[in-house]
Amino acid sequence: MAKKHKHFETSVIHEGYDSKDMLGSLATPLFQTSTYTFETAEQGERRFAGEEEGYIYSRLGNPTVSVLEERIAALESGERGLAFGSGMAAVSAILIALTKANDHVLCSSGLYGCTFGLLAMMEEKFNISHDFSAMETKEEIRALIKPETTCIYVETPINPTMKLIDLEMVAEVAHEKGIPVVVDNTFSSPYLQRPLELGCDVVLHSATKYIGGHGDVVAGLAVGKKDFLDKVAMTTLKDIGGIMSPLDAWLLLRGLKTLPIRIDRHCDNAEKIFGKLRNHPKVARVFYPNDESHPDFPIRQKQMKRGGGLISFEIDGTKQDAQRMLNNLKFLKIAVSLGDAETLIQHPSTMTHAVVPEESRLEMGITDQLIRLSAGLEAWEDIWEDLEQALNNL
Repeated sequence: MAKKHKHFETSVIHEGYDSKDMLGSLATPLFQTSTYTFETAEQGERRFAGEEEGYIYSRLGNPTVSVLEERIAALESGERGLAFGSGMAAVSAILIALTKANDHVLCSSGLYGCTFGLLAMMEEKFNISHDFSAMETKEEIRALIKPETTCIYVETPINPTMKLIDLEMVAEVAHEKGIPVVVDNTFSSPYLQRPLELGCDVVLHSATKYIGGHGDVVAGLAVGKKDFLDKVAMTTLKDIGGIMSPLDAWLLLRGLKTLPIRIDRHCDNAEKIFGKLRNHPKVARVFYPNDESHPDFPIRQKQMKRGGGLISFEIDGTKQDAQRMLNNLKFLKIAVSLGDAETLIQHPSTMTHAVVPEESRLEMGITDQLIRLSAGLEAWEDIWEDLEQALNNL
């Protein structure tokens, strides 16, 4: 396991890098190179044979990317990190690594639209089936595990319904059967939730979101056991080629340094906005992990530091009312993604989850009236003022 500083806030700044190794450069240098030279032909042979450590080609490893991989591994309490060109590159690499033709994947009852699409493609092309489960009890999970189940895949909080899954419980059941548990931790970041510490096996991030935090990079990360991720690095990452660029790794290292400060502000703003939305007459329901009246609140207390920066709410009206509300906004940005400095708001049923068939979408709880809000870093009063006038003008 990577050496870890005593406090998370220190690790996000220092882990995996020592300025003494890089001519005293305080900032991690950007190694913007595609290939690396060998001192001799024999050295090249040794490196390709795995007999000598060193860089060969940036699809196989890059010093800037390596610092990021070591840092995220420490933050998630894992043995190794891997960096990818997008969140979906990370998801697809891990799922491909854990499955083969005719296998089965058990999933949480809601998934990001592109993950849903990937699983549908895997079923069509390779007969890798999948089922959805609310994962509310051990008995429910056991009943859906098949002899061919090779992976349990979980989002928590689930996108965009904010439902929570008890990760410790899922891991206990999975490990009875020797099945690995993969968790998409994008909505929480390692600052709020660390699935590996709860017994799960692999954690994934769309690093585009909170880890980057500035809306200027697309990237993915995976953390888990070294032997498993070593195998992924030399197979699905290397051969499919969904790698992260050195510049993107450099941007993520810069973004990570302020992660705790940013997440606390996102949470502060979300808590304030949640309180206002739940009392507005044009809002039918609000979904937020820090809602003390929600049946999942004990899970939030158990495994999340705070409720996060994402809120979903249903308009008391029609699909057209939901879209009209978005069109009424003055400065809040209609956009997919989340975790940026700017508050972002979107309509899941026609945007992030448009690929999901309507019947499945409704089973997940994604109605045409549902709106997802990523609370930004602006003054919460200004965020609410714009939301309130948009709702009042319905």
